[in-house]
Amino acid sequence: MSFDNHTSALRSGPVQGASRRAIVGWLFFDWACQPFFTLITTFVFAPYFASGLAPNPVAGQSLWGYATATAGLILAVLSPVLGSIADATGPKKPWIAACGLVLFGASFALWYAAPGQPGAIAIALLGFILGTIAVEVAGVFNNAMIPHLVPPERYGRLSGTGWAVGYLGGLVSLLIVLGFLAANGETGRTILGFTPLFGLDPATREGDRITGPFSAVWFLVFILPLFAFTPDIARSQLRLGEAVRRGLAQVRTTIADARRHESVGRFLIANMVYQDALVALFAFGGIYGAGVFGWRATELGIFGILLTVTGTVGALIGGRLDDRFGAKPVILGAISVLSVVCFGILSLGPDHVLFAVPTAPSLPGAGLYDSAPEKAFVALGLVIGAVAGPLQASSRSLLARLVPPAEAGRYFGLLALSGKVTSFLAPLMVAIATALFQTQAAGPAVLILFFATGGWLLSGVKRV
Repeated sequence: MSFDNHTSALRSGPVQGASRRAIVGWLFFDWACQPFFTLITTFVFAPYFASGLAPNPVAGQSLWGYATATAGLILAVLSPVLGSIADATGPKKPWIAACGLVLFGASFALWYAAPGQPGAIAIALLGFILGTIAVEVAGVFNNAMIPHLVPPERYGRLSGTGWAVGYLGGLVSLLIVLGFLAANGETGRTILGFTPLFGLDPATREGDRITGPFSAVWFLVFILPLFAFTPDIARSQLRLGEAVRRGLAQVRTTIADARRHESVGRFLIANMVYQDALVALFAFGGIYGAGVFGWRATELGIFGILLTVTGTVGALIGGRLDDRFGAKPVILGAISVLSVVCFGILSLGPDHVLFAVPTAPSLPGAGLYDSAPEKAFVALGLVIGAVAGPLQASSRSLLARLVPPAEAGRYFGLLALSGKVTSFLAPLMVAIATALFQTQAAGPAVLILFFATGGWLLSGVKRV
């Protein structure tokens, strides 16, 4: 059966929908995974790596970029292959469990990346790379369950709600870490004014490093509803060896099908470009604030809390806009906004806005975000949070509408491939540009080009 016939069959006979308990279990996947992205990739551990572990913030941003690029390159190879194998075997939850074990170990190892310790930089980068690979591959299998849970007219709402639940989980985890675990190095107190729990020492950045074990335990606890309540896809009659061979063969077939189906092929290429930029934007957002404005845990933490709140609201609204107007308009709108945001970030410096308008410097003890550039950066960050969720949620709902449910794993693997095959490129370009020009402002300039290119490619996709 051809790709188009498969798609017609899907739309003429949609699933009736899983139970509420099954949907809740599936939503908990995003809740379980989000602390890795919120605490480690963006707001706490990454800035700690740049400002407290690497030789200097510029070198830290560059090294983090190379690590992000490495993880993306490995994911580009693994995602479509494992997705196809999972389709051939049937169930998705065993693959999620295997990825979870890797994620747990990699996250926990970050505790040992202490300042001044031999090999600390290597431990941090290796743990980040392995954890990123594990959590992203697990997401491929979780996404592949969407067509088996709800009918197509509800894909946008389900996907958007998943992202919102994930953002909410990130917000709660961030509040816990910043309110009770991570302290300001100067005051020795958390943002809520408490002495850190468990005697965590601010001098050795234990409050920042605890995000690794915290994220690992969080995942272990909150992934359980998925395994307890959400039904898995039926196991096929194939032996594992035969399923592996068939899955590997399907990778070539999937790529060929996507190339013949113009909308799918063009969307996957567009996704490859704009997701690359989004990964880099999140990877370097906290690092940029720490390096340009000298933000520490308090400033970064509150910034992360505010951004996560707007992200939760944006994902919920975006899912409903998706079901009403289609995924493509939502994605294009988000890309346009993110391009403007990157331009705005590029125009900021510690003593100026809009490239050349001078501003008063930040004064000691004047309060959070007291300078005009800092206020502008916070405002732009809130916009990033509001549109990033709809961009990602609508990307997976668009593909879910295009592909046959029984083959969702291999196509979501291809989606991950398109999102990761060049995901090393934007971070690599940011790293190279930062090292070459010796300024962190090089990062946003690179990302504008990526977002603009992704939007142009997506504009040619048939509206879905």
